[in-house]
Amino acid sequence: MKTLALPLGILGIFALSSPTFADLRVEFIEGAPKDRFVMTNLGDCALGKGQFEIDFTGSSAGLVFDVTSEGAGVEVFQPFEVTAGAENLTEQPKITDGDQRAVLDISGLGADETIAFTIDVDDTIGTRAITVADSEINGTTVSLTAEGRRFSAVMEDEAQVLLTTPDCDS
Repeated sequence: MKTLALPLGILGIFALSSPTFADLRVEFIEGAPKDRFVMTNLGDCALGKGQFEIDFTGSSAGLVFDVTSEGAGVEVFQPFEVTAGAENLTEQPKITDGDQRAVLDISGLGADETIAFTIDVDDTIGTRAITVADSEINGTTVSLTAEGRRFSAVMEDEAQVLLTTPDCDS
């Protein structure tokens, strides 16, 4: 029994001293008439003040935001509307019809907290411009800039991605 005490004690120290993270899961959920983006802090610690960016310029279907009845979008449009975590935004983002980029200024995001919003996203290359299939979001870059560092990932066919941040103090 004594031979297990030292190894178990060492394992306990490593378990208690393991790094904590504030990784951010980003999901795109196609919907009619509103599409939805959901950003969730999956980590054990808070994210500080920063900027979250969605960039469609590399998307395989030439995606654009369709927020007005005029412009680049097709048929139904939907303006930007926060559905969760409004208290974590410092201001409403300025997204115009046909934009391929959206930047959200965040005041922070606690562990297990979410920022979600609805908006209409249309493709400009596919045959069904009013719907976005998972494969059409392929190539979209999502980024988080915080504390002078930028963390980015490219969405693939699953329409979700994990932004991995460095370890932090919990």
